[in-house]
Amino acid sequence: MTTRNIPTLNLQNKNYPMPLSTPTIQTERLLLRPFAESDLDDFFECCRNPNLGNNAGWKPHEAREESEEALHSVFMNQEGIWGIELKETNRIIGSVGIIPDPKRENPASRMLGYWLKETHWGKGFMSEAVTAVLEYGFNTLHLKLISANCYPHNIRSRRLLTSKNFVYEGILHEAEQTYDGRIYDHLCFYLPKNNYPAHPDKNTELNR
Repeated sequence: MTTRNIPTLNLQNKNYPMPLSTPTIQTERLLLRPFAESDLDDFFECCRNPNLGNNAGWKPHEAREESEEALHSVFMNQEGIWGIELKETNRIIGSVGIIPDPKRENPASRMLGYWLKETHWGKGFMSEAVTAVLEYGFNTLHLKLISANCYPHNIRSRRLLTSKNFVYEGILHEAEQTYDGRIYDHLCFYLPKNNYPAHPDKNTELNR
């Protein structure tokens, strides 16, 4: 399960309009935390799966060194990017984040992105993680809007976004050429703050 956003964007944006950090967030079954060097083996195990990479737009990793480079350049020490650790096993099973949206020049908006190891699809883990991050975005960062996009064939991601009250706003045609030369549309969604529940999830705990 993935959206299109986290793996390929340049996250070195130093012009955040409001403080954007990566605090640890606990949910009932998950620990959302910054990535660390010790996550490399779990990260590689996730990223080598073609069913994950092809839904997110990156080439499935063939060597541990590819994952090491991606972990350091895209995921580690990045504001607004969390690793998803399963409390039961203390292993990384995915990632979720809210980062600047390149399609919007709006200082009160961010873009949601996520991916999850295939063996954990269909168990509600990403729904749990996304709920926690949306709560953080709206209630701590005081964002006015959070966007997301995915490929048309990514049915699981579309279902997740609509289940969280995201509004479908249309197709960005021929939006991206992937590593294998294919051209894909983006399905674009947004969640305004007034569509988000006013009361936070009682099972979510923010640790600064």
